[in-house]
Amino acid sequence: MPKFKSILNENIKNKTVLLRADLNVPMKNGAVSDDTRLQAILPTLNYLVQNKAKVVLISHFGRPEGVFNQSMSLQPVVKYLANMVDFHIKFAPDCQGEIAKKAIQSTRFGEVVVLENLRFYKQETKGDVDFAKNLASFADIYVNDTFSSSHRAHASITTVAEFLPSFAGLLMQSELENLSNLLESPQQPLMAIVGGAKVSTKIDLLNNLSKTAKIIVIGGGMANTFLYANGHNIGKSLCEKDLADTALKIIETAKNNGCEIILPNDVVVAKQFVANSLSSNIDINSIQDDDLILDIGKNTIEQIANKINLCKTVVWNGPLGAFEIEPFHIGTQSVAKIVANKTANKQLLSVAGGGDIVAALNSAQLAQDFTYISTAGGAFLEWLEGKILPGVKVLQK
Repeated sequence: MPKFKSILNENIKNKTVLLRADLNVPMKNGAVSDDTRLQAILPTLNYLVQNKAKVVLISHFGRPEGVFNQSMSLQPVVKYLANMVDFHIKFAPDCQGEIAKKAIQSTRFGEVVVLENLRFYKQETKGDVDFAKNLASFADIYVNDTFSSSHRAHASITTVAEFLPSFAGLLMQSELENLSNLLESPQQPLMAIVGGAKVSTKIDLLNNLSKTAKIIVIGGGMANTFLYANGHNIGKSLCEKDLADTALKIIETAKNNGCEIILPNDVVVAKQFVANSLSSNIDINSIQDDDLILDIGKNTIEQIANKINLCKTVVWNGPLGAFEIEPFHIGTQSVAKIVANKTANKQLLSVAGGGDIVAALNSAQLAQDFTYISTAGGAFLEWLEGKILPGVKVLQK
């Protein structure tokens, strides 16, 4: 595990803390629809407030590409967050200049001010020095509590740490300690479940996992590319046909590393991707030209269950089907129940990360039964790929 400086070891009383957190939460009709990431930062917020720090909370939201966009304002998120705590939180409609400065000056120690979306400025994603200096000028200490964004060398993640004493927040510390303890030397056999839409985003992940995992289960849309590469008809299903050779190379690499890859042997198909559309569970050799593969089938679920029974650790990124729409949530949910039950019975260590799989576990009310749920998506992937995250590296100085 990388060594890092924890905010627990610093005197923060009557100091202004620039807290980089992740308020980039799912929204529906202008309201927060999943507050997992907000719940996750509460320990750090409570600690800072209880120890009489003035907290200047900064975050991105969405991808406004450096332009003010009211639909990506943090204001509704701040309103939701304020209802979760028993201390004062206010909102500043800018993260730079006099508006931000005056809002911070009027904030008391033991209170929190949240600045507007960092990405309304293009300098944020470019790692701009002057932008970072201005952020640093607001505070005495910098705290990074967003492991989920620490794979980005953005101004508020890496550059600002050059100008302030920098520390890991409690969430960052928890992520680093748990992922290191569970995955750097995992209890074997280890199964990796990898789903999601595209192989192209997970090539490095699959190759790296094949070095440590004994079994890799591939599901979701990305499984279609592997089925296609193996000569199966996939109908109208999502597929990166240009990566067929890459898929075959991944299979070969896994074989050479003594890692077994599990692909669907039966699937749930429909003619249309709409809720409660007519669907059927068929063998992968029976797929028609107008079929859409939208979930793994019953036999595949059973096969995965049998393999889980042989394992001591499961790491999971990405759903196994189009879980957002019924009945195509069944594959992901069925496997999740098996993992959750074995974890609850102390027969398995389980780690899941990435927005989609966390949302799937939350909707099934199973997340609490996993050993650890990471708030991160891209950063979780890069950690599993064995990469050094720039936002973590700057905390080691």
